Amino acid sequence: MEANFWHRKWADNEIGFHASEANPLLVKYFSELSLAENSRVFVPLCGKTLDIGWLLANGYRAVGAELSRLAIEQLFEELGVEPAIAQIGNTLHFSAEAIDIFVGDIFDLSADTLGKVDAIYDRAALVALPEEMRKRYSEHLLEITHGAPQLLITFEYDQSLQPGPPFSISNAEVERHYGDHYQLTLAESQDVPGGLKGKCAAMENAWLLRRS
Repeated sequence: MEANFWHRKWADNEIGFHASEANPLLVKYFSELSLAENSRVFVPLCGKTLDIGWLLANGYRAVGAELSRLAIEQLFEELGVEPAIAQIGNTLHFSAEAIDIFVGDIFDLSADTLGKVDAIYDRAALVALPEEMRKRYSEHLLEITHGAPQLLITFEYDQSLQPGPPFSISNAEVERHYGDHYQLTLAESQDVPGGLKGKCAAMENAWLLRRS
């Protein structure tokens, strides 16, 4: 998945993946991670998701990583916040009270640059990457967050019927990426209303990944 693919999506406003409300599975299950108030939550490949606003409104601090500067400019505009912007290595750091977003390639983001993370909310990262990148991504995520607990949202469907993204992630693949590092709990598996992009039946799965 080339960077230009995502830059083009944002430039052309082809962002059907951008939800118009906070994800219901986030709202329903995030408290299961039992985080203290003011905990810092990492949202990889965050776009301008309304989930960040939900995290902030519920007393968490948010830190994100995103390839598209346009998406993050829109995120801060929609939050009504003026960010400070600084260059850190190969990434741009957009920051304001309780929020830090790193714009650039997530693989350029180090643990030192990211800072302490108390939990991960992955709704749009693992499912956005093709199979050949997902192992690298999951290993990098574990490294830069020191294995912080996760709420992970995935889709499962017949990949031959519909090209990703979002890509289909089987339960076995979640186990492959994370089973050695976490206690895995499939909190909920629900039908995607109308099918994935209206084209094929799919399940949306909410996983709780707690430290073993």
